[in-house]
Amino acid sequence: MERSFKQEVALLRLGDGETFHGEGILAVTKALLQSGVSYVGGYQGAPVSHMMDVLNDARDILDELGVHVESNASEAGAAAMLGASINYPLRGAVTFKSTVGTNVASDALSNLASAGVKGGALIVLGEDYGEGSSIIQERSHAFAMKSQIWLLDPRPNLPKIVEMVEQAFELSEASSTPVMLELRIRACHVHGSFVTKKNLSSKNSKNNPITEPDFDLGRICLPPATYAQEKHKIEVRWPAAVAFIRKNKLNEVFAGDRSDIGILCQGGMYNATLRALQMIGLADAFGATQVPVYCMNVAYPMIPEEIVSFCQGKKSVLIVEEGQPAYMEDAVLALLQRHEVQGVKVHGKDVLPLAGEYTGEVVLSGVAAFLGSVGEIQAIKALKQKALELLGGPAPMRPPGFCVGCPERPVFAAMKIAEKVTGAFHLSADIGCHTFSTLPPFNIGHTVLGYGLGLASNSAIQSMFARRTVTMMGDGGFWHNGLTSGIANSVFNKDDGILVIMKNGYSSATGTQELPSSPQHSEFKSDDMAIERALEGVGVGWVKTVDNYRVADVAKTLKEAMAADYKGLKVIIAEGECQLERQRKLQPVIAKQLSEGKRTVKVKYGVDEDTCTGDHSCIRLSGCPTLTIKDNPDPLRHDPVATVIDGCVGCGLCGENAHAAILCPSFYRAEVIQNPGFFDKVINKLRNAFRGTAVH
Repeated sequence: MERSFKQEVALLRLGDGETFHGEGILAVTKALLQSGVSYVGGYQGAPVSHMMDVLNDARDILDELGVHVESNASEAGAAAMLGASINYPLRGAVTFKSTVGTNVASDALSNLASAGVKGGALIVLGEDYGEGSSIIQERSHAFAMKSQIWLLDPRPNLPKIVEMVEQAFELSEASSTPVMLELRIRACHVHGSFVTKKNLSSKNSKNNPITEPDFDLGRICLPPATYAQEKHKIEVRWPAAVAFIRKNKLNEVFAGDRSDIGILCQGGMYNATLRALQMIGLADAFGATQVPVYCMNVAYPMIPEEIVSFCQGKKSVLIVEEGQPAYMEDAVLALLQRHEVQGVKVHGKDVLPLAGEYTGEVVLSGVAAFLGSVGEIQAIKALKQKALELLGGPAPMRPPGFCVGCPERPVFAAMKIAEKVTGAFHLSADIGCHTFSTLPPFNIGHTVLGYGLGLASNSAIQSMFARRTVTMMGDGGFWHNGLTSGIANSVFNKDDGILVIMKNGYSSATGTQELPSSPQHSEFKSDDMAIERALEGVGVGWVKTVDNYRVADVAKTLKEAMAADYKGLKVIIAEGECQLERQRKLQPVIAKQLSEGKRTVKVKYGVDEDTCTGDHSCIRLSGCPTLTIKDNPDPLRHDPVATVIDGCVGCGLCGENAHAAILCPSFYRAEVIQNPGFFDKVINKLRNAFRGTAVH
C-alpha cells in the first residue's frame, strides 16, 4: 500500500474514557468497533481508499473481536456482504467510493433496501462531488431517495462523525433499513479528538458463530413479497426513521440573535458555512453564530417538523446544498407550502452555483450575497487581483498525469511509435491511470465508460473501423469487472480486437492496494491467482507478454497484433511494476545496506549535452516530469538541451524511447556505486587511465 497505518491502528484499542487524537477515517473505524460490528468489507476508491488500508493493518485487533474483514473484488461484492444483515442481527459495514462505486453496487443495494435488515447495515461512502478525483460528477442523494436508503452527511467534526456512525446502526435497526454515511475528502482527513468507548464484541461473530440458519420468505425479493416490502418502506420504515432522527436529535440547530433570517445546510457543508459567517463578522471560530443555522446531518429523509419550526417567523432562509439537482431546496419549498408557512423567502441556487464544488470562497460568495455583505467579497477579489498582477497572470493549471517512472508511460510511447506503421487506431481507455493517456503528450484514447468496461465499449466500433481497435485495461480493472464484462463478452462474440493489460501488480491509482494477482500477498489472501490462467480459462487463444519498459518490444508486439492472421481477441500483457512502489520497498533495504557498509548500485540516466540537438522529441514522446530542458552550455548554440533532473527513479524510459524511435544517441546510463569493492576500484582506475582522466 501507499503507506502503512500499523502505528496509528494502536488507537483502535483505546477504552472507556480515553482520548483519541487522529484523523477522520481512523475515527470512523474506531466508531465501527465501538458499535459492535460483526463484519466489514470494501473496495478502495478516493477519498476513502485508506479505510481498507487501516482495516487490513488492524487485522489482529479485529480478529480478537471476531470481526470478519474482506477486501472485496468490486463495490458490488462489498455491497452484497450486507446480505448477512438481512436475516440475522449482525451489524455490518462496507465502504467504497461514490458515485462510480455506488453505480457498480446498485444491484445489491437495491435488493438490500427492498428486503430490509435485522442487523444494522452501514455503507460508508467517499463522497467526491467536485473534489477532483472522480471522472463523473454526481451525488449520492438521488440513489438514496430512489431506493429509500437513509443518507447521513455528518458535520466534519470527529465527535460528531463518531456519534453519527454509532447512531447509523441504531437508525438502521430501528427502521429495518440500510444507512449510507457520506464523507467528503475533508471529513476523511480532518484531525481532531474525541472521548472513546470500549470496543464491543458482537453476540455472533467469527468467535461465536451462528449455529442455525434463519429463513423468512418475506425477506426474499420475489413477488408478491416485493410489493409488501415496498408498502412496508412507506408505511413503517420511513415513519420509524423520521421518529428516530427527531427523538435522537441527529440534526442540530445552532441558535443566533438574528431571528429574521436563517441558514439550512448539509452537515458536510457546515464548516464552510461557519467560516463564511466568521469572515463576514457574524460568527467566531468556536461555532458561536449570530445567524441561526440548521445543520442537516441527515440529508435524507428530511424532518418536516424541524424544518417548519426553524423557518417559522423568518423573512428569508438560505439553503447551502452542494451539487445538483437541488433536492433539498425543492423539498423545503414543498414543505413550507404544504404547511402553509407564509412570508419566508427561500434562497439557494439563486445565490449559489448549481454545479461544482462548494469551496470556501464559493460558499462565502453565496452567504455574502444572501446577507447583502458584498464588502468582504470585494476585498477578496482585490487581493486576488493584486496576486495576479504580482504573478504576471493566472498560475497555470496542473493537469493530472502519470507518476515518475509509471509503467504505463512507455506503453503509450510504444503506441505512438507503432501508429507510424499501423496508422491511427481507436483506443478505449479504462478508468484509472490509463485515462491520462488522453492528455498531452500522448493525446491517445477515445472513450472512457467505466471500470473494466473499456473492452466492452469497443465491441460495436471495432466492426465499423478500418483497422483493429485497441483497449487499455489495468490488472485492477481486469479483476474488478473486465474479465466478465469485457473479455468473456469479447470471446463469446468472436470479436477481433486487441487488449493491452497493464500488469503492474497493484491498484495504483487508489494507493497501490493489493490485487488477486499482486506479486506479494499477505497471509490473509490467496497467492495462486494469475491473469494468464484466467485468460486461458475463458478461451483467449492469442496471448503475449512483454516488459513494459522495453519500448521497442512493446511497439513490435502491437504491430504484430495489428497484422496477425488470428481472428479473435488478442491480448498483450504489459508487465512492469509501479516504480514508485518499487522505490518504497527498496529505500529501507538500501538504507540498511549503506549503514552496514555494503556495496550498493544506483542507476542514473542523463543526457550528453554535447550531442543533444535540442529537438526535444524525447520529451514529446515521454512526458516524464523529470525530463526537461536547460540552457545550452555551448555559447555558439541557442537551442536549450534536454536534461534529467532530480526525482528520476531510473526506469530507463528516456533512453528506451530514444533508441526505439531512433531519435538521438544523447542518452546515457550510469551506475553510481556506493561502498565500492576491490574490483570496482580497479575497473574505475583502468577506465580513468584509458580516458586520460585524473583520479580524484
